[in-house]
Amino acid sequence: MLPGLDKQIEFLHKHLDTTPSKVLVCGPESAAAAVKIRNVSKADVNIIVEDFDSLINTNLKLEGEPGIKSSLMEYSMTDFDDKNFDLIYAQASITNPNRNKIIKEFKRLLKPGGRICVGELVLLEKKTPRYIDNLFEYSQMQPLFVDELEKFYLERGFKIMVSKNLSSTLREYYIIISSELENSIKLLSEEEISYYKKLISKINHESNVYLHQNGEKYYGFKTLLLKRNDG
Repeated sequence: MLPGLDKQIEFLHKHLDTTPSKVLVCGPESAAAAVKIRNVSKADVNIIVEDFDSLINTNLKLEGEPGIKSSLMEYSMTDFDDKNFDLIYAQASITNPNRNKIIKEFKRLLKPGGRICVGELVLLEKKTPRYIDNLFEYSQMQPLFVDELEKFYLERGFKIMVSKNLSSTLREYYIIISSELENSIKLLSEEEISYYKKLISKINHESNVYLHQNGEKYYGFKTLLLKRNDG
């Protein structure tokens, strides 16, 4: 479950005008997207995540899925060679203070003319109340204002091929993850609940702000399909 739900991967397949042979997918909970990309393109797919728990969960979800490898790496400093991928896919995984370094690394990894499909949480108002600022600080996110997102990528050498506002998916997303979290907690031991305390608190807080504290007025979700601009 990711912000944007399955609408971002549908957006990608609708607008992607090439057939990639090597694909990089970044972020936890991205196994389903990686499988869909592999099934459509028959490409070799690599998934990278930044923490060990996400790597274990990704491997479990990919069990029996050929052609997809998962690794533990920082998005801003990977082990891959220059110009290695035709497509990079990131859904709700790079809306953080390290975005500049991550995008620089993505550009290094892309082949000339390669594509990036990125989905980001975005601010819908330039001035936000303190409780919204606290939400993003607690979740270690740094969303851009919606009208500045495309400019950010243009200034870093990408061409905007197409974009779409997927803010309408967020309400359903938060309703689903709140329900799933409630059901999952019933199956956890006290030790497991303690271990996942921070994650549980994060999900509960984000869901409550969006669904019950007018969060939808202040932030949304936007996806872009970008092309590396090589002149």
